[in-house]
Amino acid sequence: MDKAKKMKMTQINPLIETQNLEEIAARTGNVYESIYAIARRANQISREIKEELHAKLEDFASHTDNLEEIHENREQIEISKFYEKLPHATILATTEYKNHELTVRTEEEPAPALN
Repeated sequence: MDKAKKMKMTQINPLIETQNLEEIAARTGNVYESIYAIARRANQISREIKEELHAKLEDFASHTDNLEEIHENREQIEISKFYEKLPHATILATTEYKNHELTVRTEEEPAPALN
């Protein structure tokens, strides 16, 4: 993830808020289709964040199980705290959906052609 996207993610309110279902259903005409699209995007976001976190923490991984070699690493703690403070993937996906940053396609619609 690039820095601009991370900065944007940290500016989103991490607290759960009540959503207007009529507003969510307006784009697709069906609340369930909208929720399904948001859920699919949330899974993608969650997977991306998890892969990125594991890649960063892999640098600190100890490949031996010796208890004496385990020590506190400030950088590792700071990385973990940053990812803990991020809003849940569902909140990020809902925000993308409400800001029209998420494209919703139905099964019948073909994918847009890339030129």
